[in-house]
Amino acid sequence: MKNQSRDSLRKKKSTNNQENYNWNLGDQKGKGLKKVKEYAILVGVIHGMDTEERVKEYMDELEFLAMTAGAITIKRFTQRLNNPDRRTFVGKGKLEEILAYVESHEEITMVIFDDDLTGKQVGILEEFLKVKIIDRSTLILDIFANRAQTSQAKTQVELAQMQYLLPRLRGLWTHLERQRGGIGMRGPGEKEIETDRRIIRDKISKLKDKLKVIDQQNTTRRKTRGQMIRVALVGYTNVGKSTIMNLLSKSEVFAENKLFATLDTTVRKVVFDTMPFLMSDTVGFIRKLPHHLVESFKSTLDEVKESDILLHVVDVAHPQYEDQINTVQKTLKDLDAINKPILFVFNKMDLYREKNFDDFLEEETKEEIMVELTENLRKNHAGDHVFISAIKKENIDILRQKITKLVKEQYVIRYPYQAKKW
Repeated sequence: MKNQSRDSLRKKKSTNNQENYNWNLGDQKGKGLKKVKEYAILVGVIHGMDTEERVKEYMDELEFLAMTAGAITIKRFTQRLNNPDRRTFVGKGKLEEILAYVESHEEITMVIFDDDLTGKQVGILEEFLKVKIIDRSTLILDIFANRAQTSQAKTQVELAQMQYLLPRLRGLWTHLERQRGGIGMRGPGEKEIETDRRIIRDKISKLKDKLKVIDQQNTTRRKTRGQMIRVALVGYTNVGKSTIMNLLSKSEVFAENKLFATLDTTVRKVVFDTMPFLMSDTVGFIRKLPHHLVESFKSTLDEVKESDILLHVVDVAHPQYEDQINTVQKTLKDLDAINKPILFVFNKMDLYREKNFDDFLEEETKEEIMVELTENLRKNHAGDHVFISAIKKENIDILRQKITKLVKEQYVIRYPYQAKKW
């Protein structure tokens, strides 16, 4: 009786999901998760050198990603494993625990995993849990699809989606074959999957050709900007790059307390003390950023490669800001853009003090904490530093002075025989 009621509930949830959610990774018409209110469970695995504290931070970030995509997280599950299960990623007991929770909460529409899943794993998990299964890359791709505004960004996202989907087709088709029955599906199913693969490969080829044309146009556009020094804002997603861009360039770049608010590179001409230069706001980096997404966005990230100076913006109030710095540095190294003058801009000092200072702390102690923070950062990261609060406009004059100094130095290097009086 219990099994019958469980099966009927599964069928009801599966039917409801099919009616309410038309989930298609490559669908550009109805992109994003904001069609209806969606409720999610998060799943993470502690393995390798990971600690519980670090995985908690990763799950916090995954929840922020889910919120950015439009989903509400109502439960988290974590499990320590030596290696993730090849079929279900988590262990059998944990999977039963997740199933019991899903069945007792009808509002749950999807389960989000913090690591990438294979097509086979997605198929097995969806068949067992009867809800939508999403991994970290799928979630990031959904956010990118929802945020893309220009033709270039939309093309880049679609290319990344196709490249992500291609190796997972077999697992997804196996899942569909089991759902719809084997007789009459096995032969045609194999033919159809090959057809789909050919369609996706052709689509990838066309998207790459389209991006080449766009990239050539961008290269021409960059050449017309003259010989001005270029300054690029780089950093982890949601550290305040766009807010700083608005503050320094007096423009109105879209800024929001969500991940990946900026996808398209924005370039503005800025003048400090009659000295002109170009400042660009770039897409933020993130831990476990899908490789195919980095490949697709390389033309956008050319702004970083071709810049003369990097402003590495850091959210100093974030508990894992050191990990975020390392993620950005690794990405810059992959882009071959690490050997440039870098100014570390430690932002959100107001939040740092709010988290670490209380009303009973003496001023002397506060100063000691700040000195220790500054010394540790200088010791761990080569380059100049400045501590600011973009929202509170704190130390912005110092930031301007440091940028001005760096830009002047680059002009002297570029034009050593020309006397420049700014």
